[in-house]
Amino acid sequence: MAVSLFVCAAHDAKAVPLTPFRYQAQAQRHCPDDSVVWLDFRRARYYLKGQKRYGLGLTGSFVCRSEARASGYRRSLLGLR
Repeated sequence: MAVSLFVCAAHDAKAVPLTPFRYQAQAQRHCPDDSVVWLDFRRARYYLKGQKRYGLGLTGSFVCRSEARASGYRRSLLGLR
């Protein structure tokens, strides 16, 4: 009789609070020392100011860059020069 032992180790995953804003100025007041990015929830990407999709779309919000990165969202390379 063979016995298999499976050990599941829980990662130290912590939920990072993500505060989305409708307007860029609101996000900038929330994080004055950080960059504001446009977070597209559907694509799980964020866009920097100056990129083509910054502030566009119905599936996104303005957030602090550090919160977006800590929540697992990745920077889009679309439109970077």
